[in-house]
Amino acid sequence: MISQSAQTQLKLFVLDTNVILHDARSFRHFEEHDVGLPITVLEELDRFKKGNEDINFQAREFLRQIDQMTGDLLSEEGAPLGENQGRLRVIITNELDHRLHQVFLHDSPDNRILNTALHLQHYVNDRRVILITKDTNLRMKAKSLGLQAQDYINDKIESFDSLYSGRRVLENITTEQIDRFYQDTGNVQLEDFPEVAQPLANENFVLKNGSKSVLATFNREDQVLRRIEKYSPYGIKPRNAEQVFAIKALMDDNIKLVTLAGKAGTGKTLLALSSALACSSAYRQILLARPVVPLSNRDLGYLPGDISAKMDPYMQPLFDNLSVIRHQFNDTDKEAQRINRMLEQEKLVITPLAYIRGRSLQRMYMIVDEAQNLTPHEVKTIITRAGEGTKVVFTGDINQIDHPYLDSLSNGLSYMINRMKGQDLYAHISLEKGERSELADIASELL
Repeated sequence: MISQSAQTQLKLFVLDTNVILHDARSFRHFEEHDVGLPITVLEELDRFKKGNEDINFQAREFLRQIDQMTGDLLSEEGAPLGENQGRLRVIITNELDHRLHQVFLHDSPDNRILNTALHLQHYVNDRRVILITKDTNLRMKAKSLGLQAQDYINDKIESFDSLYSGRRVLENITTEQIDRFYQDTGNVQLEDFPEVAQPLANENFVLKNGSKSVLATFNREDQVLRRIEKYSPYGIKPRNAEQVFAIKALMDDNIKLVTLAGKAGTGKTLLALSSALACSSAYRQILLARPVVPLSNRDLGYLPGDISAKMDPYMQPLFDNLSVIRHQFNDTDKEAQRINRMLEQEKLVITPLAYIRGRSLQRMYMIVDEAQNLTPHEVKTIITRAGEGTKVVFTGDINQIDHPYLDSLSNGLSYMINRMKGQDLYAHISLEKGERSELADIASELL
């Protein structure tokens, strides 16, 4: 039973269409509060229910859920969402708020959703009305009209600063401690290193003492810190400690999921591709994929040419990285010939991410580029497709979001890093130092 004091704190959350397309189960995440669904949202969802993209799946899944939940008839009081939860109401209103009529001259779905929320704010007295939308502009329009508006934050991380980096730098380690890593197997028991507090599985460490240092990673199963050897897969030499850590994780068969985050020029995709080529004998196929975010949110059908011509501009960055690796060798070198042979035999495939839907990912080394443009649900869908012997690598820059309804805290890459840290089969590295060129580094810092 809800007390009278708690009753005054209850809220009515009005959902925008983009919230449902982001998470079909979003309406179940508002605890004891009611959820309002403008009839305009159902009208918009009708346009999205056909197709093979993630937003189409979310639309269909949401409509299935509320159809099962509401039964044959939906009353004005709405349908109960479950024990200790509020109710779901579908809101129908024909009355146009006078402020909208004065300010916005044109009719649009956004303005109708905003009108529904303003209508509820005026007529609902027992609950505080809050508009939930991932559209920044709609939130600003709502706030300017005196309506409280918020982003959907159920799958957001708390803050950018709290995001796991995958490495720590520890100073003032004694020379004797560092020397122990260069003896015998290169393993040191964690209990002998009190300076390393509460390490996570596969977390990396730079242990320093003046000019002397060692790179190590934590193996949780054996409770040891293990010295990391430097490798140069397919001629790509690591240029800093983070790249050494990344290559180690990328080539470790025991680690099935790797994320690499960093700004442009830090070598994310290049390291992932070269490492995949170096251990390709253990996998049936190397698959490079990236999400296609159409310019100005226009469908690819607007672009000229056949499907290959439409896709080439989006896939070109992956071909560029492959070209860098091939240029490490002469055309007659066995490595260059092997890359050509893998492309011809489709042992190495570069494809849009949407094309992997329905595929069985068995014994594959899969690299997903530009993962910051994926939603948390899309990331989950990709990982859950991984079959026996498959390794999945996600790379991206969480500060470079091209998706209109994602940001650095809510994108799939940030969400995955935050949720997967500490798992034995997962490793993450944040690459901070640009290695593309001196000019690229200066531009990244100053422009």
